[in-house]
Amino acid sequence: MKKIVQSKRKFGYYRKLNPAQKRIYDKSDAIENVMLPQAGRFNKVIADLEKALDLDDLLLTQTASKRLVDGLCLVFNVPHIHVHVLGKRPSTRSSELHGLYEAGEGKPTKISVWMRTAKKKQVVAFPTFLRTIIHEFLHHLDYEYFKLQHSFHTQGFYQRESRLTRDLKAKKRTTV
Repeated sequence: MKKIVQSKRKFGYYRKLNPAQKRIYDKSDAIENVMLPQAGRFNKVIADLEKALDLDDLLLTQTASKRLVDGLCLVFNVPHIHVHVLGKRPSTRSSELHGLYEAGEGKPTKISVWMRTAKKKQVVAFPTFLRTIIHEFLHHLDYEYFKLQHSFHTQGFYQRESRLTRDLKAKKRTTV
């Protein structure tokens, strides 16, 4: 019996990339997993982050978010980055900005995330907020850990995001 290997579907913007960018996209797409050793060490900060959001406390959310990202930078041995938690998401008529990764050009690398929806100004649900932080952190990993020249949104990128978020949300571990 032959094993059928399906190739991954490329996102629409792929055809607009130049050959060098396509090679980077393909390399990123092939990295489907990122392993978080001893994920249980993050239980306390994840619980603190969830509680801070429940309390609608910007300062506590900022502090817990920074602790989480600092810990991830330490585990993956990548340079530390600034984390900013802001209030209401910026928006246009058709979309809201959930998070932003900004790097380089003589400025410190930073992640910005927003804790309130744009229209209703409600606190973002914890799973969404956590996923946003992880999404932006993964851009940092693409550059610093995987040494990619660009950080594209590929299927592999989203698989890494899902895995890391799932590992951090798992509750059946003891804190190390």
